[in-house]
Amino acid sequence: MNRKYVYVLALGHFFCDIGMGALPAILPFFILEYGMDYQSAAGLMFASCFLSSVVQPAFGYLADRTSQIWFMPFGVFVSGAAMGLAGLFENYWTIFAVVTLSGIGGAIFHPEAARMIHKISGTKKGTALSIFSVGGNSGFAVGPMIAVSSITAFGMKGTAIFCFLALIMALVLWMIVPKIKTAIVEKSSTGAVSNIEAKVKKIGAKNDWSSFTRLTMLIIFSSIVICGLRSFIPLYWVQVMDLSTAAAGSALTLLFTLGVVTTFIGGLLADKLGYLKVVQFSYVLLVPMVALLSQTTNPVMAYLLMIPIGFAMFAPFSSIVVLGQSYLARSIGFASGVTLGLSFSVGGVIVPLIGRFADTYGLSATMELLAVVAVFAAIFSFFLPKPVKTI
Repeated sequence: MNRKYVYVLALGHFFCDIGMGALPAILPFFILEYGMDYQSAAGLMFASCFLSSVVQPAFGYLADRTSQIWFMPFGVFVSGAAMGLAGLFENYWTIFAVVTLSGIGGAIFHPEAARMIHKISGTKKGTALSIFSVGGNSGFAVGPMIAVSSITAFGMKGTAIFCFLALIMALVLWMIVPKIKTAIVEKSSTGAVSNIEAKVKKIGAKNDWSSFTRLTMLIIFSSIVICGLRSFIPLYWVQVMDLSTAAAGSALTLLFTLGVVTTFIGGLLADKLGYLKVVQFSYVLLVPMVALLSQTTNPVMAYLLMIPIGFAMFAPFSSIVVLGQSYLARSIGFASGVTLGLSFSVGGVIVPLIGRFADTYGLSATMELLAVVAVFAAIFSFFLPKPVKTI
């Protein structure tokens, strides 16, 4: 495994997801400044996800057919710069458009980056993928903190800081990614193919679409829960527990900071216990923890619940990607585009409906609804077969 290049791509993942991570923390400001209701605010989460959910697998398909390394710097720039523009406008549909563009930027980056991680990781694909995943989770953790600080200091125009951050990282990737590509080509030309890849080619592995479909159903239900929590935890902190917007942002930062740690823990547990066991345990745990959150109005208890919820959300993250790559061993880019990207996007398509539910029944009932959805994710985890041993 080329650690230096893995860390560079993980850093790119961090800057790609930092703007997307900031969006839920910006929603309370949109409500306060522009008088949006829950459904309108949730609509912005939909904007960040609805097109990216469709185009990300398409970019994964393209990555399997022909490598386009410029996707990575371009995707990072579009994702961050578009989110930076969100605070510069007051018209709802203009904000909707730039947030949509930000989501498309993430969809462009993820499949090609995950495919390249697969290429440079050698026999340590789990470790490399965990490092790469931590980069994205760190972006989701830091994004709310940057957003709240910038908007508090400079008003809604403070979101422009994401334009600057995206430009810097895009330039870095533009210079370094060609070197990574060259290293991969040189490795291939010398016949230095990893043992795992050699085994896959030798046995003529086939794509198991049936198993991958079941995994995709799990991803859809878990993504609804993840996107729902990302969208409504800040609002729950402000509206139900009567805390400040800064406190709401800190709840997301805590949740995704725990995600950084539990992504590693989940990877270690998967090596010892198996990918399926980690996935099954995590989603079984998620159900009662979200249900408990829906019943508490105590801030201390709510913050404490971020610990098991964070574990249940993020511990299975790398295991799900590995399972997807195992089921579609001949379509790594497509599998990565679905498993890595849709985990944080496809649920956003459903969020506006959840927002309408919140407007009608309240935020506590909304958290209860998310607990019910988590039940379906847990159920599908028990219908997945064990991955092939070559991955």
